[in-house]
Amino acid sequence: MSSIGHMKRRIGILTGGGDVPGLNPVIKSVVYRSTELGYEVLGIRRGWQGFTHMRPGREPDPEYVRPLDRNNTRAIDRTGGTILHTSRTNPRKMIEARLPPLLDKAERARLATADGVYDLTPIVLRNIASLGLDSLVTIGGDDTLSYSEALVSEGIPLIAVPKTMDNDVQGTEYCIGFSTAITRAKELIDRQRTTLGSHERIGVFRIFGRDAGFSALHAAYVTSARCLIPEAPFDLDRLVEILVEDKRNNPSRYAFVIAAEGAMWKGGAIPEYGPADAFGHRHKTNIAETLADEVRRRTGEETLASELTYDLRSGDPDALDQTVAITFANIAVDLIRDGASGRMVAIQGGNFVHTTLPDPRLGPRRVDVAHQYNAERFRPQYADRLGASIFLSAPAD
Repeated sequence: MSSIGHMKRRIGILTGGGDVPGLNPVIKSVVYRSTELGYEVLGIRRGWQGFTHMRPGREPDPEYVRPLDRNNTRAIDRTGGTILHTSRTNPRKMIEARLPPLLDKAERARLATADGVYDLTPIVLRNIASLGLDSLVTIGGDDTLSYSEALVSEGIPLIAVPKTMDNDVQGTEYCIGFSTAITRAKELIDRQRTTLGSHERIGVFRIFGRDAGFSALHAAYVTSARCLIPEAPFDLDRLVEILVEDKRNNPSRYAFVIAAEGAMWKGGAIPEYGPADAFGHRHKTNIAETLADEVRRRTGEETLASELTYDLRSGDPDALDQTVAITFANIAVDLIRDGASGRMVAIQGGNFVHTTLPDPRLGPRRVDVAHQYNAERFRPQYADRLGASIFLSAPAD
């Protein structure tokens, strides 16, 4: 895939979807390991949008392509976010309003699909070739990785790095951003205990987790809290009863529960609102506000709904996220060195491995309720952990 006049091996790297702490350490470590091997690295800005919107030409479009080296990445690992910026662009399903302005009518007609959207994969392939990229490193969650799998099927050499605070990517027990999110959740919840106690309230903390409850589960594990997860619809009457009892038995006269954004009670559903994003996701109505109102209505108790979500994805990564990010990056470049493609770096059984890209048909990884969650008590499972991974997966048989 190398272009004429390009002799060094050239790697492209991008970040897609939501930002999390730990992305910049991946970028820096990919650059440092690549330069040790004599490779060049090009950063693709704004995720997949970089490949759909960049201007073709002899020189890379500076709006969407940034050459990376040891000097301009030296200190980026000390901050959160991503220096390459990100987007939720899905090149296979782009609405007309989001098409790159460079496309003429004829090309738009060729890219139109039967359902009225546009598949810009031919543009992506053309731009990858024009940049002379020998391999890609893509950092993202299910949506970013699903398009990564599509590119691999088109013959693009690619290694994926999983990231998401939801920690729900198939094939790995850990995704970058997860540890920092749990650390932040613990800090925020412990701070707000003082307000709940001062006013003798019942609190409901909303945390990320549209389809999987790992964030709520682990935050509850380290705060000794009740939690609600999408995998286990809960009995609302029983939950209200337990929260009132918790408050009565607490010398500080408060109680609280941590709710994943996708949690719901039996026979109920949390409505969605707003337009769907490029991957078909809509916002869910705030479960914390809905549940707090319901508890207040049923009991007369004062309640407090607290939104934790975006605080958890901001700022610099903690030590575990930094460690995993650095290691994932180095494994990714070593796989490229060894000629591998279509692989994802991962943690399985607590060990660093590489595995196949997630099959989009499987959907997100989900909490194993039988081994990780006590649905009767709305708590994480603390017993029988011997032989389990540090990430609370089931013990090996």
